[in-house]
Amino acid sequence: MGNSGLKQHYETASKTGVLQLADHKLKEVPIEVLGLSDILRNLDLSKNKISVLPEDISKFKHLKQLNLETNKLEMLPNSITNLKKLELLNVSNNLLCSLPQGFVNLSNIKQVYLNNNRFKEFPLQLLKLHNLEVVELSNNKITEIPSGMFELFAMELNLSQNEISSLGDDLHQAPRLKILRLEENCLGLDAIQPSLLRDSKIHTINLDGNLFEAKQLASLEGYNEYTERYTAMKKKMF
Repeated sequence: MGNSGLKQHYETASKTGVLQLADHKLKEVPIEVLGLSDILRNLDLSKNKISVLPEDISKFKHLKQLNLETNKLEMLPNSITNLKKLELLNVSNNLLCSLPQGFVNLSNIKQVYLNNNRFKEFPLQLLKLHNLEVVELSNNKITEIPSGMFELFAMELNLSQNEISSLGDDLHQAPRLKILRLEENCLGLDAIQPSLLRDSKIHTINLDGNLFEAKQLASLEGYNEYTERYTAMKKKMF
């Protein structure tokens, strides 16, 4: 698919390693983009109408940032898991309901943005990624946080605006989790286990818009330990 109007973008990208093609009404990834696979470190194809990613996406061996926000993607090809240097993946505002099984191969991934999609289950492919820092999963249809979170290495997890009514019994064992956002879900007060407040590393937990008032947290076992961590975090900031 040739497009002379994009020629300057390709010429610039060949020198900088950065290609910005946001909001160009693209329905597929232009062949010229694939021709830059040995060069690109940052590829922005957001705000287009792309419904399918080509298998050749695996050729972008040096890519660190891939932005596909606001397209029409229903799935990601497994070949995307060959992007070994990828640190940021933004596929928010698409039609995704799952991640490729080989996602764990993205060993350098730090930030994953999956908000405003169609996930009904927490994607377990996010586990065992040791460099993971931020997971954004707000505004999906997820109903629970399953067991296995002791292998979630994210420091920040956003699951606001889902349909979550239960939390996995090992969520407190997530080794680096500091910020947990669960606003506007279906959680009752009894779903907040004392271990989450008492034994986790979480210093900021947001629970507004659930089936109880946030002030009721103060009645739970472990709340004092949680507030101590929160206070200590605030002191470090100032």
